Amino acid sequence: MKQKALIIGITALLGLVVFCLAQNDKEVNNKTELATLKVGESLALPSPRLKGDMSLEEALAKRRSIRTFTGTPLSLQEISQLLWAAQGITEPNRGLRTAPSAGATYPYEVYIVLKEGVFHYIPKGHKIEKIKDGDLRGELSTAAFGQASVRDAELVFVLSAIYERTSRYGERAKMFVDIEAGHIAQNILLQAVALKLGSVPVGAFDPKKVKEVTGIPEGEIVYLIPVGHPR
Repeated sequence: MKQKALIIGITALLGLVVFCLAQNDKEVNNKTELATLKVGESLALPSPRLKGDMSLEEALAKRRSIRTFTGTPLSLQEISQLLWAAQGITEPNRGLRTAPSAGATYPYEVYIVLKEGVFHYIPKGHKIEKIKDGDLRGELSTAAFGQASVRDAELVFVLSAIYERTSRYGERAKMFVDIEAGHIAQNILLQAVALKLGSVPVGAFDPKKVKEVTGIPEGEIVYLIPVGHPR
């Protein structure tokens, strides 16, 4: 009986090891694909988790602005989860997203800056498209008046507002769009906490220089949000 239990235990352990190695290989392959992606090519992201290990109340209590990072790379799953929190589609029939938007006009385009380049998030299909090659975090930091958090973060969100999408609201349109940036940012900040990551909202930067560095084609740069493993 003991021998049988031992065999079952060893089999289960070997199965766990094989599973972990497979997951690790998958992540390595995903990161390699991200690095070798060419400008104009897109990559489907892993499906986001819809149930995490941390409650909303705990995430709210733990949220702090973190400006120093270890430099440990984020996994593709973490990148996927953060992007989904920012603008992921939660109601496919109508295309509704994680953050509220005036009249569901969704004036924001979300970009991320990684060491592998600049990527545009496409909510439909939950994927990213590379728009520029190279590690531009140092130049982006310069455009943000030398802030180290922008240079050292593994990932930097760039939120670009296209105000015309919400123009039907007349004089109040700009206010609605500006408010929406806060909705998106808070989603990112709380998701970062839930993933045990650090983040900080950054408003001090030169919008024109940020556009020049990143190559973002349209809209007005409203927000930068560096994210990484907290030091």
